[in-house]
Amino acid sequence: MVADLCASCGKALPARAGRTGRSSLYCSPACRQKAYRRRHLSGESGVDGLIEDIARQVKDLTPQPPSVLYSGVNDLSSSVARLRRVARLARDTAKETVTPVPVTQHPGTASPLTEADFAAVTEAHRREIQVHCYRMTGSYDDAEDLVQETFLRAWRARDAFEGRAGARTWLYRIATNACLDFQRRTARRPQRYAPVPGMNHGTGEAPDRLTWLQPYPDDQLPSAEEQPEEAAVSRETLELVFLAALQHLPPRQRAVLVLRDVLGLTAAETAQALGLTVASANSALQRARPTLRDHLPRQRGDWTAAEPTEAQRAALQRYMAAAEGLDFAAMTELLSEDVRLTMPPNPFWFAGRDALLEFLRPTLDPASPMFLGHWRHLPARANGQLAAGGYVRRPGTNVYRAQVLDVLRFDAEDRVVEITSFEPHLFPAFGLPLRL
Repeated sequence: MVADLCASCGKALPARAGRTGRSSLYCSPACRQKAYRRRHLSGESGVDGLIEDIARQVKDLTPQPPSVLYSGVNDLSSSVARLRRVARLARDTAKETVTPVPVTQHPGTASPLTEADFAAVTEAHRREIQVHCYRMTGSYDDAEDLVQETFLRAWRARDAFEGRAGARTWLYRIATNACLDFQRRTARRPQRYAPVPGMNHGTGEAPDRLTWLQPYPDDQLPSAEEQPEEAAVSRETLELVFLAALQHLPPRQRAVLVLRDVLGLTAAETAQALGLTVASANSALQRARPTLRDHLPRQRGDWTAAEPTEAQRAALQRYMAAAEGLDFAAMTELLSEDVRLTMPPNPFWFAGRDALLEFLRPTLDPASPMFLGHWRHLPARANGQLAAGGYVRRPGTNVYRAQVLDVLRFDAEDRVVEITSFEPHLFPAFGLPLRL
C-alpha cells in the first residue's frame, strides 16, 4: 500500500498512531501555509495571477504517486472553478459600469482596479460570505443569490473599498445589509407544524416548521487553509438545530448576534455595519441571546455534534442498506424511540418511532399499493452531519432518480434520533447526480 503523502511537498505523512478523524493533507505547518499562499496567489495578484497559477498547476501535474496526482487535480479543479466564477462576476459587474474607464485604484499600485481584478479580490471571500448569508437566511438557494447581490453592490460602492486588508469586513457589512433587505421583503416567520388529516404524527409536540430551510454542503465550507478566520468559528453555528433557532430572531437581532457572537466583530464594528449606535447594537444582542437559548435544546450535547465517529458512519451504512434491502426490521433497530422526522418544505412530520414506522411500512413493502420503489443511496455530508442521498427506481422503470436527502442526527448510542429530509434539487451542490 502506498503511504499517504503530503499534498504540498510529496513527502510521507507522519504516522497517525491510532488517531481517528480527518487525516491531515500536509506534513507540517510550513507546508500547510505554503499551500494556503499558493491557493491565494490569485486573490493577491488579480485575474492574471489566477490564470498563471492554473498554468503552473497544469505544468506541475505528475501521474505518480497517485495521492499527489489526486491532490494536484483537485486543486486545479478548484482554481478553474474560481476562474469561472471570477469571469462571471466580472461580466456582471461590467454591466454595472457607467463609464468605460475604471476609476478605482488598485490598492498599493497606480493602476486602476478593473472588473476582472475586482472580481478576483472578492472571489477570495466568496465561501465565507456565502456561509454568512446562509446563517442569516437558512436557505442555500437564497445564500447563493445574496452572494451575487453582495458582489454587485460592492462593485457599485467600490469607491469605498479601502484595500484588501479591509475587504473581508467591508464585504460582511454589505452582505449583512443585503440579507436584511431580503428579509424585509420576504417577512418569513417560523410556525408550528399542523396535523395532516388522516395521518398519525405521534404523541410528541409538533416541531417548528421552516419551509425555507435547506441543507449546506460540507465541502463548500471554508477550510482552515482557505479561510483561517471563518474556519475558527465553531461548527455548531451551521448545524440545522442552531440554524432553525436563529430564524426565530427578528432580522436585526439575528444580524447583531451573528456579527458579534459568530464572527467576533466588536460592538463598534457591528454598530457601524448596521447603521446603529453602539448602545442599540448592545441592546439588540442582549435581547437576542436569551431568545436563541429558548429555542435550543437545554443540553448542549443534544444539538451540537462533533466529527462523526466510526460507529456513526457504520450506522449510516446500515441505514442506507436497510432502505435498499427493504429491511423493515433493520430500519426499526436503527431508530431511537423518540426519533423525529421533518420534511421541509412539505407539511409531513412524525414524532416517535411508532408513528414514523407506521408511515414507512407501506412504502417499503413491495406488496403494498403505496410501495414507492427500490432504493439506492450515496453518502454525503451536510451542516457538519452525516447524510444520505436517496434514489428511487419506481415500479416499471429502469432508472434510479434523486428522491430525498436525509440529514441524520445520532444519540449517544449511535441510533438515529432526528431525520431532516430535503427535496432533491440541491443534489448537484453536494456532488450527487440526479439519476443513477
